[in-house]
Amino acid sequence: MVPEHPRIKFCGITNLDDAHCAAEAGAWALGMIFWPASRRACSVDEAQVIGSSLRRTAELCGVFVNASLDEISATAEAVPLSMVQLHGEEGPAFATEVARRTGAKVAKASRVRSRADLQAAAAFHTSFHLLDAHVEGLRGGTGETIDWELVRAHRFAAPVILSGGLTHENVSAAIAVTEPFAVDVASGTERAPGLKDPEKLAAFAAAVKATAPDPEPEQERVA
Repeated sequence: MVPEHPRIKFCGITNLDDAHCAAEAGAWALGMIFWPASRRACSVDEAQVIGSSLRRTAELCGVFVNASLDEISATAEAVPLSMVQLHGEEGPAFATEVARRTGAKVAKASRVRSRADLQAAAAFHTSFHLLDAHVEGLRGGTGETIDWELVRAHRFAAPVILSGGLTHENVSAAIAVTEPFAVDVASGTERAPGLKDPEKLAAFAAAVKATAPDPEPEQERVA
């Protein structure tokens, strides 16, 4: 079977209309940020509306930054979430406990600026490693890319979700270098922080899908 293109995680979803647009574009996962300081924060109430409508269509991923186990568990149950992304200074034991308490897949985000950051990710036995750009004072949605060559040279125990400054213009190059399981985008598909642009969503999805290898021609059957 010919391998498919990487999956797509559209992050920074804040409302049902944008969630539907992302799903129609082919989202594997919808990222909703539950960190109040984010310009893309989603309320739990709105996340529940999104979950009720799309829980059978895409992974519902909650993004947390140094939240307590109780907060993560309560939100995961209320929405409900099928995936949790830890984007702070959470440790390996905490990530394991999140998986146990919620029953959700867990992605640990690493802000990458050196090979040491990639090596540190190996301590996390999570469902996915999410690799994001390191920009001092900011957590995701920076519009900055990471060094794709660093990612190419590193072996990971879990599937990689590549993030950091991806747009419809550069995602095919990023995929060619890093060969990720999935790609993650927030600012690259927006018209303003927290508000998606349907044309950018469609363009990003088309660029990712275009990276799928061409199917091999069927060989003629021998009579």
